[in-house]
Amino acid sequence: MTHRDTADERNRRNNGPQRPEVRPTRNMQDQPPRAVEPPKLPSSTRQTDRFSTASYRVRPAGQTAPTSPSRGRTRDPRHAAQPQAESSRSLRLPLAGKKKADESNAGTTFSQRISERVAQASYGPGSSGRFGTAGGAGTVHSETAGSSARKPRKKNFITRSVEHWCNRLLGAVSDRSLADQEAEYASHRTTRDFIFNALGTGLWGLSFPLLSIVATQLVGVEQAGMFSMAFVTALVLMIVANYGVRTYQCSDLNQEHTFTEYQINRLITCLVMLLAGVGYCYFRGYDEQMFTICMGVYFYKMIDGLADVYEGRLQQMDKLYLAGISQAARSALAVIVFSAVLFITHDLAVSCIAMAIAAAVSFVFLTYPLALFETPKSKGWQLNSLAALFKECFPLFLALFLYNLIDNMPKFVMEGVLSYDNQLYFNAIYFPAHGLLLMSQLIYRPLLVRMAAVWADPEKRLRFDIIIVVILLVVVGLTLAMAAIMGTVGIPVLGMLYGVDFEQFRGLVYIMLAAGGLTAAIDFIYQTITILRRQMAVMKLYLITFGFSLFVPVLLVNFTGLPGAVIGYLIVMCILFMLLIWEYGKIRLQLMREDKKKAQEELVRRRHDSTKIHPIKG
Repeated sequence: MTHRDTADERNRRNNGPQRPEVRPTRNMQDQPPRAVEPPKLPSSTRQTDRFSTASYRVRPAGQTAPTSPSRGRTRDPRHAAQPQAESSRSLRLPLAGKKKADESNAGTTFSQRISERVAQASYGPGSSGRFGTAGGAGTVHSETAGSSARKPRKKNFITRSVEHWCNRLLGAVSDRSLADQEAEYASHRTTRDFIFNALGTGLWGLSFPLLSIVATQLVGVEQAGMFSMAFVTALVLMIVANYGVRTYQCSDLNQEHTFTEYQINRLITCLVMLLAGVGYCYFRGYDEQMFTICMGVYFYKMIDGLADVYEGRLQQMDKLYLAGISQAARSALAVIVFSAVLFITHDLAVSCIAMAIAAAVSFVFLTYPLALFETPKSKGWQLNSLAALFKECFPLFLALFLYNLIDNMPKFVMEGVLSYDNQLYFNAIYFPAHGLLLMSQLIYRPLLVRMAAVWADPEKRLRFDIIIVVILLVVVGLTLAMAAIMGTVGIPVLGMLYGVDFEQFRGLVYIMLAAGGLTAAIDFIYQTITILRRQMAVMKLYLITFGFSLFVPVLLVNFTGLPGAVIGYLIVMCILFMLLIWEYGKIRLQLMREDKKKAQEELVRRRHDSTKIHPIKG
């Protein structure tokens, strides 16, 4: 090919059907491409290209320009045989840089460059033509397909959030400081608080029934009853770990105790919980399998108790929605791991250990760093203040511990009298009643901080009373709604989930729902008395009720079995509810008298100051 050939002759030789097939030799392929001076185009074309922002792709030497299939021309079979993976190596260069374009054009033929520029002129500036040619392959692609292949796939919200959290966590670890990181999430988000606290509390409350359902379906009713008994004991021991601090902590608006003191308090109580769990297992004389099941469940609930103080810190800083996210992630991970391991191994003890490990991983990588990231750095601790925290929260702990003993006394009584399958039946009809407690907590827990602020203002005490009445009416409405649901579709669904006919327990379900509504009201009244800082007055009430719980369920269970346990539970809850309402009324009247006395003293002092004769100066 010479430069004296016309452009039409070269195009006919390259694109015409009479063109002879030329196979390049190895020497030809190894030689570098010979630079070819670009031709001078007409002035109109040069003017268009000069102001164009279009780009084109440079094709290596030895390749011919592809032709459009719509014009009836065929591709070179040698080019079609090249692998398509080479198509991503095409180079896009701007036409504005003449020197760079000339260097890139050195490896192309004149006809190839003409075809590229004609395509650019036909399809407008900014396009590369209709043939997305590939360097080294010569395969024809549409521009739309090429751009879609190069466009990165957009990640979903969960993937982006996880990647952002991992990067943030790794950055904090590399800085060797978690508490010095800048907070990224805002406080005072009421809507988020309700949504994510509902999600976290719901998953936490559903974890027990979900785990028992999985155990029933995979290992049978008897072993599921053993698991239920271990979980019930763990819930009671978890009160030891919590030590009644959560409500006290989130209502500590003036931060009388540092977060470091709350952490030390929780570490001590969690250790005591594990030791108490081991002692209880030896006291009951459990065999090796039951002991392993209990220790796995105890450790899982100990992690729950340890995480509670960090989630309480988030609530104290008015970021309850972050606490809900942490609780939801831990509960969901524990259920998933337990179910997967039990499905694979059919070993209940191994599944409980795996569940505990999953909860620990969630705490280390989410709950602990989240609380340090999103809350102010805590000050140090003082022994006197730490001792005062133990002393102030002891009545709360004792009241809660006694309440949980009262609440679970029928189950402990059944363990010594009835078989383990009765544990499963009792817990199965107890879960809808427990749902009432969880739903009521979803309503009033986000309001505890605000209720404490309302009570701190003496002029808003009437508003505080109205809030209490409204929430109690909501509890009544929830109880009636749950009874209607269980009476229609709830009992059949319950039987389908557990594989047991619960129609025989229909009357016991309604009795249990009434007891569940009472427990929800009892829990709210207790939280209210805690806000009033009169928790010492509750202790004697729980002691009285605990005395009734020692003989009422025992007598009824020994006489009637499972129905006696349910009826005894309702009787004991009625006694405790009446005592709490009576005590709250007494506390409220006493505080009203104190407020009235203070108001009268303030009025007398003001009158005395107004009538006092001041000496005239000068």
